[in-house]
Amino acid sequence: MYPQVCLRDPIRISLAMLAFAAAGFAQTDPGVRGGAAGAGGKIDGLTEDQIKFFNAGQDQFQQIASVDGSIPNTDQGLGPRFNLNSCAGCHKFPAVGGSSPAHNPQVDIGPSPQVAVLVGLGLISPNGPVREIRFNKPDDGGVHDLFTIVGLPGTPGTCSATLLPQPNFAGNLANIIFRIPTPVFGAGLIEAIPDSTIAANESAVKPYGITGHVNRNGNDGTITRFGWKAQNKSLVIFAGEAYNVEQGITNELFPDDRGEGGVQDPLPCRIVPSAQDHTNFEENHPKNVPSDAISFANFMRFLDTPDAVSHYDGVNAGSINNGRGKFAAVGCAACHTPMMQTGNHDIAALRTRTASLFSDLLVHNMGAGLADGVSQGNANGNEFRTAPLWGLGQRVFFLHDGRTADLLAAILAHSSSGSEANTVIGNFNALPASDRQDILNFLRSL
Repeated sequence: MYPQVCLRDPIRISLAMLAFAAAGFAQTDPGVRGGAAGAGGKIDGLTEDQIKFFNAGQDQFQQIASVDGSIPNTDQGLGPRFNLNSCAGCHKFPAVGGSSPAHNPQVDIGPSPQVAVLVGLGLISPNGPVREIRFNKPDDGGVHDLFTIVGLPGTPGTCSATLLPQPNFAGNLANIIFRIPTPVFGAGLIEAIPDSTIAANESAVKPYGITGHVNRNGNDGTITRFGWKAQNKSLVIFAGEAYNVEQGITNELFPDDRGEGGVQDPLPCRIVPSAQDHTNFEENHPKNVPSDAISFANFMRFLDTPDAVSHYDGVNAGSINNGRGKFAAVGCAACHTPMMQTGNHDIAALRTRTASLFSDLLVHNMGAGLADGVSQGNANGNEFRTAPLWGLGQRVFFLHDGRTADLLAAILAHSSSGSEANTVIGNFNALPASDRQDILNFLRSL
């Protein structure tokens, strides 16, 4: 069972689904599309040297971290607090760079007593998804890592559960909200879209009461675009922050251990001096100069977009094409903009390319039903970035918190008090069942 704070949304969605079934609405999510992943490879047009950086970054993205590096084939520096021990552990399905797999690896990676606490509270489950926990109480909103290194190989006996306790999840069930990993396919194209192009989406006249606005960097005023609330400006920042938050590995971008509640963890539990990840200052003919964070960014920057298909699993091209048209007709494309252009980039493979991301990269008010109460940049607690839809056909979990694996339920969840999408969802509901099914079929073709 989920904790009480998480029950209302699954119940609301389930009741809506039952009402639809009772009214004869027969459309269903086709489910995760079968066949090859069609994702995880490098983008076309890279130079020989850029391919080397992609390959090196991919290797590092999949590298597993341990506490002190004593476990074979691991890097040192994990913790003291962490959610998982590799980037690819979270960004795994349907290929490296994706989102959460159906089986949650967190139940296998964390120390057993701590896993038992989290499973017992209903916060994680073997059936997924991979989760990050935040508290949405005043003056908080930050990530509270699931695990500590206590009990893991390489952790000194002086680092005890008394010195390094798990966060007080049981005492904060009413404040807990979840996030799941965002896919990073095509991230280099998203990074290469000019601010002016995204800003034009903000100023464009939209139908059905949809507005939306950009999120901006508080220092230089430029438009941010990565993360569930478009809170991060660049892939380097995105990578460095995740390395520190999700694996507890300090780096040149985020050089301080985070601790819990803003208090740095005790020295006996900080095994490797900060910053653990940094530029490799080798004296002669260095083989590997970039830090891990830069390597992660290179991998994401050169990662190709997922392949869409013209037919699949018994779904024909006619249904997909009709669904594409109805998707636009009811107003979904007002936020999920089918394509945007990259700018005059110094990397030829990213220059003036069409990015078929199905997102305007704006943040929108999604109403009380999806609100998480956490503000990031100019995005308030009700607002989220329009999620890019490329790769949706092989995504297991939906929405920022992974509350459902049913695509139809995810669509219905866009409608709640205050949501910009209410009229659009009303338009969707008013379609004949066959057209609604075609929209679902179209989305699973992406």
